[in-house]
Amino acid sequence: MVADAGLKDAGAIASARAGEVFGLTSLAASVQDFDDNITRFLVVGATPLPHRVADKTSIVFSLPNEPGSLFKALSVFALRGISLTKLESRPIQGRPWEYLFYVDLAAARDEVHCTRALAHLAEFAPMLRTLGTYASWKSHEGQHTDPFEVMS
Repeated sequence: MVADAGLKDAGAIASARAGEVFGLTSLAASVQDFDDNITRFLVVGATPLPHRVADKTSIVFSLPNEPGSLFKALSVFALRGISLTKLESRPIQGRPWEYLFYVDLAAARDEVHCTRALAHLAEFAPMLRTLGTYASWKSHEGQHTDPFEVMS
């Protein structure tokens, strides 16, 4: 948008490659808060990418407001050896003390142990949705990844 509109009073945070593609000049490199910073971007589509093996699943669910409900929910994954790579809670607007839980699982949705864990969770979670199953980002030896830079 900065390049397309020819903006001189705005900037973009992007990779060095993006700057080259869009003809932008780098003002500062490595603007992340810490050296291991990783920003995730998702491409949503109906057709799976070829040559990518799904190994991660994102879900969202709600739980009743009662003692031990979150422990019970998370135990369906622990009992099956499924690692959680992200767990966030967000309040449900207009419903005090009720939350949506966003979870990333280190398993594909169609793996038997993940399918069983989600079926078990669905027994007591009033709402459960699978947001997607996809290949997780993996670092490859020798592959250069550009740090994020500020472009103008």
